[in-house]
Amino acid sequence: MVFSHPWVLWLLPLAALPLLLQRAHAKQYSWVNMLPADPLSDLISLILKCLAVLALFFIILGLSAPHTTEQKVERIGVGAQIALVLDRSASMDDPFSGMADNAGNMTVGETKSVAAARLITDFVKLRQQDMFGMITFSNSAMYVLPLTENKNAIIAAVQATSGNALFQTNIGSGLTSSAALFDKIPDSGSRAVILLSDGAGRIDAHTQQKIKDWFERLKISLYWIVLRQPGGLSIFDTTFVPAEDQPLPAEMELYEYFQTYKTPFKAYEAEDPKSLQSAMNDINNREKKPIKYFEKIPGKSYTNLCFMLAAIMVALLLGVKHLEVRTWH
Repeated sequence: MVFSHPWVLWLLPLAALPLLLQRAHAKQYSWVNMLPADPLSDLISLILKCLAVLALFFIILGLSAPHTTEQKVERIGVGAQIALVLDRSASMDDPFSGMADNAGNMTVGETKSVAAARLITDFVKLRQQDMFGMITFSNSAMYVLPLTENKNAIIAAVQATSGNALFQTNIGSGLTSSAALFDKIPDSGSRAVILLSDGAGRIDAHTQQKIKDWFERLKISLYWIVLRQPGGLSIFDTTFVPAEDQPLPAEMELYEYFQTYKTPFKAYEAEDPKSLQSAMNDINNREKKPIKYFEKIPGKSYTNLCFMLAAIMVALLLGVKHLEVRTWH
Protein backbone atom coordinates (compact mmCIF):
# COMPACT_ATOMS: atom_id res chain seq x y z
CA MET A 1 0.00 0.00 0.00
CA VAL A 2 1.35 3.42 -0.99
CA PHE A 3 -0.05 6.94 -0.64
CA SER A 4 -0.12 9.76 -3.15
CA HIS A 5 -0.16 12.36 -0.34
CA PRO A 6 1.58 10.67 2.61
CA TRP A 7 1.99 13.94 4.52
CA VAL A 8 -1.79 13.90 5.25
CA LEU A 9 -1.21 10.85 7.48
CA TRP A 10 0.33 13.16 10.07
CA LEU A 11 -3.24 14.28 10.81
CA LEU A 12 -4.32 10.78 11.93
CA PRO A 13 -3.89 11.53 15.68
CA LEU A 14 -6.77 14.02 15.29
CA ALA A 15 -9.07 11.03 14.82
CA ALA A 16 -8.75 10.31 18.57
CA LEU A 17 -10.36 13.64 19.55
CA PRO A 18 -13.90 12.17 20.02
CA LEU A 19 -12.48 9.87 22.74
CA LEU A 20 -11.04 12.81 24.64
CA LEU A 21 -13.96 15.21 24.42
CA GLN A 22 -17.26 15.02 26.30
CA ARG A 23 -20.68 15.76 24.95
CA ALA A 24 -21.81 19.32 25.66
CA HIS A 25 -24.97 18.49 27.66
CA ALA A 26 -22.96 16.18 29.98
CA LYS A 27 -21.93 19.32 31.94
CA GLN A 28 -25.44 20.75 32.38
CA TYR A 29 -26.06 18.87 35.64
CA SER A 30 -24.29 19.77 38.92
CA TRP A 31 -24.29 16.27 40.42
CA VAL A 32 -25.41 12.96 38.91
CA ASN A 33 -23.93 10.49 41.42
CA MET A 34 -27.41 9.70 42.79
CA LEU A 35 -28.51 8.41 39.41
CA PRO A 36 -28.30 4.65 39.02
CA ALA A 37 -25.58 3.19 36.80
CA ASP A 38 -26.63 2.74 33.15
CA PRO A 39 -24.20 0.29 31.42
CA LEU A 40 -26.26 0.30 28.20
CA SER A 41 -26.02 4.08 27.86
CA ASP A 42 -22.30 3.94 28.59
CA LEU A 43 -21.87 1.29 25.88
CA ILE A 44 -23.87 3.29 23.35
CA SER A 45 -21.83 6.39 24.17
CA LEU A 46 -18.61 4.47 23.60
CA ILE A 47 -19.91 3.08 20.29
CA LEU A 48 -20.84 6.56 19.12
CA LYS A 49 -17.38 7.84 19.97
CA CYS A 50 -15.83 4.94 18.07
CA LEU A 51 -18.00 5.76 15.04
CA ALA A 52 -16.79 9.36 15.17
CA VAL A 53 -13.17 8.17 15.44
CA LEU A 54 -13.62 5.86 12.43
CA ALA A 55 -15.28 8.63 10.41
CA LEU A 56 -12.34 10.97 10.98
CA PHE A 57 -9.86 8.12 10.38
CA PHE A 58 -11.32 7.20 6.97
CA ILE A 59 -11.63 10.85 5.91
CA ILE A 60 -7.94 11.49 6.64
CA LEU A 61 -6.96 8.17 5.04
CA GLY A 62 -8.99 9.00 1.93
CA LEU A 63 -7.32 12.42 1.64
CA SER A 64 -3.92 10.67 1.53
CA ALA A 65 -5.09 8.75 -1.62
CA PRO A 66 -4.07 5.17 -0.75
CA HIS A 67 -3.50 2.75 -3.61
CA THR A 68 -1.58 -0.37 -4.53
CA THR A 69 1.45 -0.23 -6.81
CA GLU A 70 1.47 -1.21 -10.48
CA GLN A 71 2.21 -4.89 -11.02
CA LYS A 72 3.74 -6.76 -13.96
CA VAL A 73 2.46 -10.26 -14.60
CA GLU A 74 4.28 -12.56 -17.01
CA ARG A 75 2.03 -13.94 -19.74
CA ILE A 76 2.50 -16.38 -22.60
CA GLY A 77 0.95 -15.12 -25.80
CA VAL A 78 1.33 -15.06 -29.58
CA GLY A 79 3.05 -12.09 -31.15
CA ALA A 80 6.34 -10.27 -31.59
CA GLN A 81 8.36 -7.15 -30.93
CA ILE A 82 8.07 -5.19 -34.17
CA ALA A 83 9.87 -2.05 -35.33
CA LEU A 84 8.19 -0.14 -38.16
CA VAL A 85 10.67 1.66 -40.42
CA LEU A 86 8.75 3.90 -42.80
CA ASP A 87 10.05 5.84 -45.80
CA ARG A 88 9.19 9.55 -45.67
CA SER A 89 10.89 10.63 -48.88
CA ALA A 90 9.00 12.95 -51.23
CA SER A 91 8.21 10.12 -53.66
CA MET A 92 5.91 8.62 -51.01
CA ASP A 93 3.48 11.43 -51.81
CA ASP A 94 3.05 10.13 -55.38
CA PRO A 95 -0.26 8.42 -56.30
CA PHE A 96 -0.17 4.73 -55.47
CA SER A 97 -3.52 3.54 -56.80
CA GLY A 98 -6.15 4.57 -59.26
CA MET A 99 -9.45 3.43 -60.65
CA ALA A 100 -11.32 3.83 -63.91
CA ASP A 101 -14.41 6.01 -64.08
CA ASN A 102 -17.45 5.37 -66.31
CA ALA A 103 -15.66 6.88 -69.29
CA GLY A 104 -12.66 4.62 -68.82
CA ASN A 105 -10.37 7.39 -67.62
CA MET A 106 -8.03 6.69 -64.72
CA THR A 107 -8.56 8.80 -61.63
CA VAL A 108 -5.98 9.37 -58.92
CA GLY A 109 -6.46 7.33 -55.77
CA GLU A 110 -4.47 7.26 -52.54
CA THR A 111 -0.89 8.38 -52.28
CA LYS A 112 1.65 5.79 -51.21
CA SER A 113 2.01 7.29 -47.75
CA VAL A 114 -1.75 7.41 -47.13
CA ALA A 115 -2.28 3.82 -48.33
CA ALA A 116 0.66 2.61 -46.23
CA ALA A 117 -0.59 4.43 -43.10
CA ARG A 118 -4.09 2.99 -43.54
CA LEU A 119 -2.95 -0.62 -43.98
CA ILE A 120 -0.32 -0.49 -41.25
CA THR A 121 -2.96 0.90 -38.88
CA ASP A 122 -5.15 -2.13 -39.63
CA PHE A 123 -2.11 -4.38 -39.08
CA VAL A 124 -1.38 -2.85 -35.68
CA LYS A 125 -5.01 -3.25 -34.59
CA LEU A 126 -4.85 -6.97 -35.39
CA ARG A 127 -1.74 -7.53 -33.27
CA GLN A 128 -3.11 -7.27 -29.76
CA GLN A 129 -0.12 -8.76 -27.90
CA ASP A 130 2.71 -7.16 -29.87
CA MET A 131 5.07 -4.40 -28.87
CA PHE A 132 5.61 -1.77 -31.58
CA GLY A 133 8.29 0.84 -32.10
CA MET A 134 8.63 3.27 -34.98
CA ILE A 135 11.35 4.99 -37.01
CA THR A 136 10.84 7.17 -40.07
CA PHE A 137 13.55 8.23 -42.49
CA SER A 138 14.20 10.50 -45.44
CA ASN A 139 17.56 12.29 -45.53
CA SER A 140 18.12 10.97 -41.99
CA ALA A 141 16.30 8.83 -39.46
CA MET A 142 13.71 10.25 -37.09
CA TYR A 143 13.11 8.47 -33.77
CA VAL A 144 9.33 8.38 -33.26
CA LEU A 145 8.44 5.80 -30.59
CA PRO A 146 10.30 3.16 -28.56
CA LEU A 147 8.93 -0.36 -28.32
CA THR A 148 5.63 0.03 -26.52
CA GLU A 149 2.38 -1.81 -25.84
CA ASN A 150 0.41 1.43 -26.28
CA LYS A 151 -1.52 0.77 -29.50
CA ASN A 152 -3.15 4.22 -29.52
CA ALA A 153 0.26 5.89 -29.53
CA ILE A 154 1.64 3.80 -32.37
CA ILE A 155 -1.53 4.24 -34.47
CA ALA A 156 -1.38 8.01 -34.01
CA ALA A 157 2.30 7.98 -35.03
CA VAL A 158 1.60 5.88 -38.14
CA GLN A 159 -1.23 8.13 -39.25
CA ALA A 160 1.01 11.17 -38.83
CA THR A 161 3.36 9.78 -41.51
CA SER A 162 0.88 10.69 -44.24
CA GLY A 163 1.96 14.34 -44.08
CA ASN A 164 4.57 16.25 -46.07
CA ALA A 165 7.90 14.54 -46.75
CA LEU A 166 11.49 15.33 -47.71
CA PHE A 167 13.49 14.35 -50.78
CA GLN A 168 16.18 11.79 -49.87
CA THR A 169 16.02 8.09 -48.98
CA ASN A 170 18.57 7.18 -46.32
CA ILE A 171 17.63 3.56 -45.59
CA GLY A 172 20.90 2.89 -43.78
CA SER A 173 20.10 5.47 -41.12
CA GLY A 174 16.59 4.07 -40.69
CA LEU A 175 17.82 0.48 -40.24
CA THR A 176 20.55 1.49 -37.79
CA SER A 177 18.01 3.36 -35.65
CA SER A 178 15.51 0.47 -35.83
CA ALA A 179 18.07 -2.04 -34.50
CA ALA A 180 18.82 0.32 -31.61
CA LEU A 181 15.16 0.06 -30.51
CA PHE A 182 15.80 -3.56 -29.44
CA ASP A 183 19.01 -2.86 -27.55
CA LYS A 184 18.64 -3.27 -23.77
CA ILE A 185 15.07 -4.57 -24.25
CA PRO A 186 14.41 -8.13 -22.95
CA ASP A 187 13.97 -10.51 -25.89
CA SER A 188 10.38 -11.76 -26.02
CA GLY A 189 11.31 -14.60 -28.38
CA SER A 190 10.29 -12.98 -31.67
CA ARG A 191 11.72 -9.75 -33.11
CA ALA A 192 11.13 -8.20 -36.50
CA VAL A 193 11.73 -5.01 -38.49
CA ILE A 194 9.23 -4.08 -41.19
CA LEU A 195 10.95 -1.78 -43.69
CA LEU A 196 8.55 -0.04 -46.06
CA SER A 197 9.96 2.12 -48.85
CA ASP A 198 9.38 2.99 -52.49
CA GLY A 199 13.06 3.04 -53.36
CA ALA A 200 16.49 2.49 -51.95
CA GLY A 201 19.63 4.41 -51.24
CA ARG A 202 23.13 3.02 -51.29
CA ILE A 203 24.66 2.06 -47.94
CA ASP A 204 28.42 2.25 -47.48
CA ALA A 205 30.30 -0.91 -46.52
CA HIS A 206 30.98 0.17 -42.93
CA THR A 207 27.30 0.90 -42.26
CA GLN A 208 26.26 -2.35 -43.96
CA GLN A 209 28.48 -4.38 -41.64
CA LYS A 210 27.27 -2.45 -38.59
CA ILE A 211 23.60 -3.08 -39.43
CA LYS A 212 24.27 -6.74 -40.21
CA ASP A 213 26.09 -7.28 -36.90
CA TRP A 214 23.28 -5.62 -34.93
CA PHE A 215 20.56 -7.68 -36.59
CA GLU A 216 22.47 -10.92 -35.97
CA ARG A 217 23.39 -10.08 -32.37
CA LEU A 218 19.85 -9.01 -31.48
CA LYS A 219 18.24 -11.82 -33.54
CA ILE A 220 16.02 -9.54 -35.62
CA SER A 221 14.09 -10.72 -38.68
CA LEU A 222 13.72 -8.29 -41.58
CA TYR A 223 10.71 -7.79 -43.86
CA TRP A 224 11.21 -5.38 -46.76
CA ILE A 225 8.15 -4.12 -48.63
CA VAL A 226 9.05 -2.25 -51.81
CA LEU A 227 6.31 0.02 -53.15
CA ARG A 228 7.03 -0.48 -56.84
CA GLN A 229 5.74 1.64 -59.68
CA PRO A 230 3.77 -0.46 -62.23
CA GLY A 231 6.17 -1.46 -64.97
CA GLY A 232 9.16 -0.38 -62.93
CA LEU A 233 12.29 -2.35 -62.15
CA SER A 234 11.74 -5.50 -60.06
CA ILE A 235 14.23 -6.54 -57.41
CA PHE A 236 13.39 -10.17 -58.26
CA ASP A 237 14.44 -9.82 -61.91
CA THR A 238 17.39 -12.24 -62.18
CA THR A 239 17.85 -11.53 -65.89
CA PHE A 240 18.58 -7.82 -65.47
CA VAL A 241 22.03 -6.77 -66.65
CA PRO A 242 23.20 -3.20 -65.97
CA ALA A 243 24.79 -1.11 -68.66
CA GLU A 244 28.53 -1.47 -69.13
CA ASP A 245 30.58 0.01 -66.31
CA GLN A 246 27.37 0.79 -64.39
CA PRO A 247 26.55 -0.62 -60.91
CA LEU A 248 23.38 -2.48 -60.11
CA PRO A 249 20.39 -0.26 -59.30
CA ALA A 250 20.23 0.63 -55.62
CA GLU A 251 17.15 -1.57 -55.03
CA MET A 252 18.83 -4.70 -56.43
CA GLU A 253 22.07 -4.01 -54.61
CA LEU A 254 20.19 -3.62 -51.34
CA TYR A 255 18.23 -6.83 -52.00
CA GLU A 256 21.46 -8.78 -52.52
CA TYR A 257 22.88 -7.27 -49.33
CA PHE A 258 19.84 -8.28 -47.27
CA GLN A 259 20.18 -11.86 -48.53
CA THR A 260 23.54 -12.13 -46.78
CA TYR A 261 21.89 -11.82 -43.37
CA LYS A 262 22.01 -14.89 -41.13
CA THR A 263 18.71 -13.86 -39.58
CA PRO A 264 15.43 -14.43 -41.49
CA PHE A 265 14.76 -12.03 -44.40
CA LYS A 266 11.77 -11.75 -46.71
CA ALA A 267 11.14 -9.19 -49.46
CA TYR A 268 7.85 -8.15 -51.06
CA GLU A 269 6.88 -5.94 -53.96
CA ALA A 270 3.61 -4.01 -53.90
CA GLU A 271 2.25 -2.15 -56.92
CA ASP A 272 -1.09 -1.15 -55.41
CA PRO A 273 -2.93 -1.22 -52.06
CA LYS A 274 -4.17 -4.76 -52.76
CA SER A 275 -0.68 -6.21 -53.14
CA LEU A 276 0.48 -4.17 -50.13
CA GLN A 277 -2.38 -5.68 -48.12
CA SER A 278 -1.27 -9.14 -49.25
CA ALA A 279 2.27 -8.47 -48.03
CA MET A 280 1.02 -7.25 -44.64
CA ASN A 281 -1.19 -10.34 -44.32
CA ASP A 282 1.78 -12.63 -45.00
CA ILE A 283 3.88 -10.88 -42.35
CA ASN A 284 0.95 -11.15 -39.93
CA ASN A 285 0.81 -14.92 -40.48
CA ARG A 286 4.57 -15.39 -40.19
CA GLU A 287 4.97 -13.46 -36.94
CA LYS A 288 2.70 -15.57 -34.79
CA LYS A 289 5.07 -17.28 -32.42
CA PRO A 290 4.69 -18.01 -28.70
CA ILE A 291 6.26 -15.15 -26.78
CA LYS A 292 6.67 -14.15 -23.16
CA TYR A 293 5.51 -10.69 -22.28
CA PHE A 294 4.65 -8.72 -19.17
CA GLU A 295 1.15 -7.37 -18.74
CA LYS A 296 0.96 -4.20 -16.67
CA ILE A 297 -1.82 -4.28 -14.08
CA PRO A 298 -2.52 -0.78 -12.76
CA GLY A 299 -2.66 -0.21 -9.02
CA LYS A 300 -6.06 -0.14 -7.32
CA SER A 301 -7.17 3.10 -5.66
CA TYR A 302 -8.85 2.88 -2.24
CA THR A 303 -9.73 6.58 -1.97
CA ASN A 304 -13.41 6.16 -2.84
CA LEU A 305 -13.71 3.19 -0.49
CA CYS A 306 -12.34 5.27 2.40
CA PHE A 307 -14.75 8.12 1.72
CA MET A 308 -17.63 5.65 1.40
CA LEU A 309 -16.86 4.11 4.80
CA ALA A 310 -16.55 7.59 6.33
CA ALA A 311 -19.94 8.51 4.86
CA ILE A 312 -21.49 5.39 6.41
CA MET A 313 -20.09 6.30 9.84
CA VAL A 314 -21.37 9.88 9.55
CA ALA A 315 -24.78 8.62 8.42
CA LEU A 316 -25.00 6.34 11.48
CA LEU A 317 -24.10 9.23 13.78
CA LEU A 318 -26.72 11.46 12.16
CA GLY A 319 -29.29 8.68 12.48
CA VAL A 320 -28.60 8.28 16.19
CA LYS A 321 -28.71 12.06 16.63
CA HIS A 322 -32.13 12.11 14.97
CA LEU A 323 -33.42 9.45 17.38
CA GLU A 324 -31.92 11.09 20.45
CA VAL A 325 -34.44 12.01 23.18
CA ARG A 326 -34.38 15.76 23.78
CA THR A 327 -33.37 16.80 27.32
CA TRP A 328 -35.92 18.88 29.22
CA HIS A 329 -34.64 22.27 30.25
